[in-house]
Amino acid sequence: MRLRELAAKIDAKPLSDADIEIKGAGGVDSVKEGCLTFITSKKLIPQLRASAAAAVIVKEPIPGIDIPQIVAENPLLAFARALEVFYVQPHRPEGVMSGATVADSVRLGRDVTVYPMSFFDEGVTVGDRTVVYPGVFVGKGSSLGEDCIIHPNVTIREGVTIGSRVIIHPGAVIGSDGFGYVFSDGRHIKIPQVGGVIVEDDVEIGASVTIDRATTGNTVVGEGTKIDNLVQVGHNVSIGKHCIIVAQVGIGGSTEIGNYVTLAGQVGVSDHVQIEDGCIVGAMSGVVGRLQKGTYSGIPVMPHFKWLRVRALYERLPELQKKIKEIEKKVSSAEKGDRDD
Repeated sequence: MRLRELAAKIDAKPLSDADIEIKGAGGVDSVKEGCLTFITSKKLIPQLRASAAAAVIVKEPIPGIDIPQIVAENPLLAFARALEVFYVQPHRPEGVMSGATVADSVRLGRDVTVYPMSFFDEGVTVGDRTVVYPGVFVGKGSSLGEDCIIHPNVTIREGVTIGSRVIIHPGAVIGSDGFGYVFSDGRHIKIPQVGGVIVEDDVEIGASVTIDRATTGNTVVGEGTKIDNLVQVGHNVSIGKHCIIVAQVGIGGSTEIGNYVTLAGQVGVSDHVQIEDGCIVGAMSGVVGRLQKGTYSGIPVMPHFKWLRVRALYERLPELQKKIKEIEKKVSSAEKGDRDD
């Protein structure tokens, strides 16, 4: 593909020779000859010069670069579009393939693909162009929107609503029972989990994520939210729109998370927590109570810059303990001298 044609497809503007042929795209550290790359920092210019890139996406023109440049407001976004142009091919509809089990009452949209060993229970609905890979279970009355991709061995239990353009990666379980028990007569008695799960449009759910159904009502994952691998979302949790939930986060039941919230890796969120719009919580933090908009870290969670000071103090604790013992010894000696007088 000519660079000029590619630039038009990825919303970029050529600065110089745009007639060269581009045959692919790659990161600046691994780009192959004849391919396009991108940089977002001037620190990467030496690496760019040493690379085999045929052209580069930049935010602003860079003087002294021998290869053609194309300018984009967001080079990373333009690069992502280039990857899509070269490497993401439209899925060819295959229909319901031999070996899939689809109940008579299931309603399938146009150009749907259902691979072998998938199971669709009674009352399931599937939107146009959705692809369901092998080993997927979809429970009674659940629905999948349009243009979804459900990867192998996903379990979608009964009463789950999946929006359009949702991607669910292998091994995820949507609609498992919430962890709800009442203690009586020396035993933990299970509380029936009769609610559902709603996953809104443009959500992506990573591998081995578990999202529990609500006790009553619905657990909700808002539009555009992206959930990394190995995340646990408890029952009756509400996650807002366009949030980022990184790997190994655990979210306790009935927690309310606003829009545009970021939870970094291994954050633990207690039950009944409220996190306001735009919060950022650093890795391995423990969240309780209510967080107003801001950046937080630590266990228990606190404002990030306060946590940095606390961390610095932690590193000095052995030294401080030694000084305290020295002071205690001096005070004890002084008190003993006073008594001798």
